[in-house]
Amino acid sequence: MTSSKEYMEIESIHGAHNYHPISVVIAKAKGPWVWDVEGKKYLDCLSAYSAVNQGHAHPKIVEALKDQLDRVALTSRAFHNDRMGLYLKHLLDVCGEGFDMALPMNTGAEAVETAIKMVRRWGYEVKGVEKDKAEIIVCANNFHGRTTTIVGFSTDPLANTNFGPYTPGFIVIPYNDPEALKDAITPNTVAFLVEPIQGEAGVIVPSEGYLRKIRDICTNNNVLLILDEIQTGFGRTGKMFCHQHEGVIPDVMTLGKALGGGLLPVSAVVSRKEIMEVFIPGSHGSTFGGFPLACAVGDAALDVLVEEKLDQRSAELGSYFLEGLQKIDHSRIKEVRGKGLFTAVELHEKARPYTEKLIEEGILAKETHDFAIRFAPPLVITKEEIDWALNIITKVLES
Repeated sequence: MTSSKEYMEIESIHGAHNYHPISVVIAKAKGPWVWDVEGKKYLDCLSAYSAVNQGHAHPKIVEALKDQLDRVALTSRAFHNDRMGLYLKHLLDVCGEGFDMALPMNTGAEAVETAIKMVRRWGYEVKGVEKDKAEIIVCANNFHGRTTTIVGFSTDPLANTNFGPYTPGFIVIPYNDPEALKDAITPNTVAFLVEPIQGEAGVIVPSEGYLRKIRDICTNNNVLLILDEIQTGFGRTGKMFCHQHEGVIPDVMTLGKALGGGLLPVSAVVSRKEIMEVFIPGSHGSTFGGFPLACAVGDAALDVLVEEKLDQRSAELGSYFLEGLQKIDHSRIKEVRGKGLFTAVELHEKARPYTEKLIEEGILAKETHDFAIRFAPPLVITKEEIDWALNIITKVLES
């Protein structure tokens, strides 16, 4: 049997060093738990960056994938298939009021790129912005993906250094600052792209009312509001979608991660018909976007979220988990914050030694932006498992 150390050495030799993973080699997973090569068990408190909201290897989603594999996996968009239309209707039903068309893609970054193309085209063909002058406003410390266009408007040096020249047309403003948005809007502004909670920045929760204010500003200026709910969507924050906490409806929403049920990369952009119809045949596409296997998995992933009321579970257990984290008393803790089962503990010192110690104690967590530890377990976690985790987290942070 190859050991964890040997697997990591092989990967280091043959794989690009674009990640610095925690030193654990996962070989098996079920529900909120994973096991390494040697058989040690860990509680997953990262959930593949919220891609495993339904838990690892959920039987209903696995069954849907297996059943579809026996029928047809891939057709390409050159032909219709019998899964995509019903899946998109299902997705829009879950998204609720304000969304009546969807465009399926694969990764979250592809969904964001799709939204960028769509709102620019809307700007030229509907709003009447002068050709090649469209501007999209984004926020500092954003994370929307890794493509060349997206990293060009990132403010994280690790994400964008030496990848230029960068795509023009993006204006960066501070997060959680409605006045900055108002001041940045010009006649060429077509959209404001923003995360309702900044995940990669360290689970930065904006002030109460922020989403309502930016919704009003965008509406009053004929600017489309794009909410990136790739990490915050599908129950992670205690609502099916994070914007529902403030009762707002974006013009465009990008979705991914948990839409694939932890089994496949599945993403989508949802919007209104009058916006989505700027796409015509040949203007955008994806060989795998909306492929039958992804649609079957996406359908089942949505069913699990709704039938098991994972948004409500996230709200209840998230409040309990957050309260438990806030009770940890040590001077090294700067702040504890979060919403639903999307939480972070920010330290006054580097977080990496603490995430490594958590691994030793049986909890998988990951630092973000050096000083914060993000805790985002699968939404199927139980209260008893949270109690177990809180005991270990307290022990590690107070030690």
